[in-house]
Amino acid sequence: MKTIKRMMDHLYWADGRILDALAENETKNKDLLKLVRHVAVAEQVWLSRLQGKGSAQYSLWKEAEDLTEIQSMFEENAKQYRVYIEGLKESELDEMVDYENQSGVPFQTSVRDILSQVLLHGQYHRGQINQALRIELAEPVQVDYITFARL
Repeated sequence: MKTIKRMMDHLYWADGRILDALAENETKNKDLLKLVRHVAVAEQVWLSRLQGKGSAQYSLWKEAEDLTEIQSMFEENAKQYRVYIEGLKESELDEMVDYENQSGVPFQTSVRDILSQVLLHGQYHRGQINQALRIELAEPVQVDYITFARL
């Protein structure tokens, strides 16, 4: 549990760093806003599944007008994940979760693997966001785990 909690702390930190970089660069790039919103919504989707709820109500690739709405989503995600993780026991990590993906296909995945997906999915897309910042001639932001660990 200690590793998962630490990795989740990194996720909250890295999400915040990416949001700060986008705000600082005042990006109006619709594709970039759509991508960062996708990360926030994917976190919501997986949390909903972990909580035994459906996720059909979420639209993973909807356009976003500005960063304010997305920032609120990330803040709420961090709050909800903290509550979930604090209530999670080590013995529950290998419990299986039944859910349907966004297309309605049923799956069964362990809590451990779902949390790993959340962690890795966000890092993958933060890399894409940093690449897009470079293309826009903006400074990418450091979101590597080691940078977080050195704080």
